[in-house]
Amino acid sequence: MVDGLAAKAEHLRSLHVPGRPLVLPNAWDAASARAVEAAGFLAVATASTAIAESLGYRDGEGTPVEVMFAAVARVVQAVAVPVTADIEAGYGLPAAELADRLLATGAVGCNLEDTDHRTGGLVDAELQAVRIAGLRGAAGVPIVINARVDVHVRNVGPPEDRLSEAIRRARLYLAAGADCAYPIGVADEPTIVALVGGVGGPLNIYAQPSAPPLARLAELGVARVSYGPWLHRLAMQAVQRALTRIAGGEDPFTA
Repeated sequence: MVDGLAAKAEHLRSLHVPGRPLVLPNAWDAASARAVEAAGFLAVATASTAIAESLGYRDGEGTPVEVMFAAVARVVQAVAVPVTADIEAGYGLPAAELADRLLATGAVGCNLEDTDHRTGGLVDAELQAVRIAGLRGAAGVPIVINARVDVHVRNVGPPEDRLSEAIRRARLYLAAGADCAYPIGVADEPTIVALVGGVGGPLNIYAQPSAPPLARLAELGVARVSYGPWLHRLAMQAVQRALTRIAGGEDPFTA
């Protein structure tokens, strides 16, 4: 089993190519994961926000640990492609336990964010780097670590200082053993260009309406593009439209 997971992890890592990004429309359950795989995508990522909302919990580590990892396991079991899991900030688990729980699901990659959900701020960058190094060292499989940098999404510090702080954190995390840096919340092209040039390693950009289109992100040298909870939101919007039609006595099938 370990050899199989290691092979999947190395395959997932190889898909992170600047200029030819790994595209990840995030899933939240077995059905959505199968849909992603059937559409031809080479890997599946989970979205913690979408999982939390679909199970009735709040985002930001409001989902019990065992419930979140059980949801990840169901996604893994539903597909043959590698799965990378959004494990938020790690739920306060020690590195060894976090690695064990992740690998027990069959996932071979993870997002690990630097938000401190107790204070609402960010974890000290050097401490987060130590945590990433600990996770890297504790995992018996070379999991793919996507280190989320939350400077922009949390509006940390003066606006003029956020880019330099995001670059500093991303470089620290990559040096500690992360495979990719994820400055979530960045959407404007000049900042993305500066990050690609300043970080000096694979970069994940969050696809959103205000961000450049996928083809342009590839041209900018991005290595990974993820959609977070957007698919789940679009699905729920479709459900709401159908429900509105039904409530109004209309036929929902032709909406």
